[in-house]
Amino acid sequence: MNPLVLHSDNGAPMKSYTLKAKMEMLGSASSFSRPRVSNDNPYAESLFRTLKYWPSWPHKGFASLEEARQWVRRFVDWYSHTHRHSGIQFVTPSQRHQGQDKALLAKRHAVYQAARQARPERWRNTTRNWGWQNEVQLNPDRVMEPKTSEDLKAA
Repeated sequence: MNPLVLHSDNGAPMKSYTLKAKMEMLGSASSFSRPRVSNDNPYAESLFRTLKYWPSWPHKGFASLEEARQWVRRFVDWYSHTHRHSGIQFVTPSQRHQGQDKALLAKRHAVYQAARQARPERWRNTTRNWGWQNEVQLNPDRVMEPKTSEDLKAA
């Protein structure tokens, strides 16, 4: 049977001998992110940032395991059903998964178009793009253009 693996960053607490000894005692293994690579797991990093900046983040910790579990349940409910994500055009994950996002985005587009027609002097450019996106990525692969000697001189 494979041991449980704890994957973490390269922070001092995670690499300490105390934690290493405890994990060996429990039969667990350690796995670390690559040094100086901040986006090894961008989805987890993004979720953790959202979690830490949620207004009810418990800055002083939890009184019990049950309190922590209740807090996480509330967070997951909020994150899934209330929080509008910028990466999916400000709809909730629940709306996206239930297929409600296309109709919502079409309605928003219509509202923006009507507002623009009613008061064109308030609009300099196009309206916000409320188009549906089939795929969303946090760190899409970028095609790197080969650098010329002129580019290198300018840098």
